Amino acid sequence: MNPKVKEVKPLEGYKLLLVFTNNEIGIFDVSNYLDDKFWSGLSDIEIFKTVKVSGGSVEWSNGVDFCPDEVYEKSDILGKEVVA
Repeated sequence: MNPKVKEVKPLEGYKLLLVFTNNEIGIFDVSNYLDDKFWSGLSDIEIFKTVKVSGGSVEWSNGVDFCPDEVYEKSDILGKEVVA
């Protein structure tokens, strides 16, 4: 079972900085999905900035979300969060 998202921060270029429940930090590139009608609303930068954690994944104010497995499996993992 893949870890879930516990923190999310929108970045430039339609990317998300994520922290997963296993403390891995990753970057998920949403720009790869913006040509699809379902996700095209996220091209509005104000909507994109409304991203939040929901159900172990990410969701926006317009109701668009991603499957938690997709987010983890398609993220570039940068390393582990240091937990003090």
